[in-house]
Amino acid sequence: MLPLLIVLDGNNALATALREEGGWQIAACELRHFPDGETYLRVQDDCRDRDVVIQCGLQRPDQITLPLLFCIETLRELGARRIGLIAPYLAYMRQDVRFHAGEAVTSRIFAKLLSAHVDWLLTVDPHLHRYHSLDEIYAIPSQVLSAMPLVAQWIAQHIEKPLLIGPDSESAQWVAAVARRAGVPHLVLEKKRRGDRDVQVSVPSVEQWRTHTPVLIDDIISTGHTLLETIGHLRRAGLRAPVCIGVHGLFAEDAFEKLQQGGAARIITTNSVPHPSNAIDLSELLVTAVSQWLATSH
Repeated sequence: MLPLLIVLDGNNALATALREEGGWQIAACELRHFPDGETYLRVQDDCRDRDVVIQCGLQRPDQITLPLLFCIETLRELGARRIGLIAPYLAYMRQDVRFHAGEAVTSRIFAKLLSAHVDWLLTVDPHLHRYHSLDEIYAIPSQVLSAMPLVAQWIAQHIEKPLLIGPDSESAQWVAAVARRAGVPHLVLEKKRRGDRDVQVSVPSVEQWRTHTPVLIDDIISTGHTLLETIGHLRRAGLRAPVCIGVHGLFAEDAFEKLQQGGAARIITTNSVPHPSNAIDLSELLVTAVSQWLATSH
């Protein structure tokens, strides 16, 4: 029997694509808040003896985590067989070490919390920096999918003579993977971060690339400060206006508008987080992975 899909993150476009791609039934789930801010949640479809997949991007983790946990435990009480979580964007991966005495290593705490409630986890290009895999912090079966083949496909279809550029060393893995698939050149820049909003980027000699279209690739576009700094350097170096591609478009602090005004020719993201910039669809990738997982875990 096909799994039920419950959508908690409001990403209805992705949910519709998952339903159409996988033939899944979207279960009705009422989620709202009382005047005092507490959560009301009601699962309105029969989930007894069914596998249930919850679609819940965690781009607003402090707002959605409690409703997510309420939903999981309600499904268990109603007799759901297994409960999996599709979190296209996985939050709380930034703080992976205690940099200063007394800091909370929130990645480990959040992983422990989710692991205690959900049966399995599926995500896309999480920000693995000091961790080699999610298994280091998650105690449940997990699978990491990569959007980079889809990014490479989009670039091949839409951009002539691309030059792929990673704004920092952390983006090197994604840029190199896309460049290999697309068979195009790439550069990785050096970034010095002095604070959450204070970033300096150094750009190497780029004279030989003046006839190419720069394509900036990163896993997460949050405040956009790194990309803005890079765009400024590329413009001063005489390169064309770049295309900016992010797997997860969080766009904090009006970042999308700032990138548009700052000289980006186009801004592209996957539909992991709903936004007008979504142009790369993850639904087939997600449905295939969930179907394979369910088939092999019965």
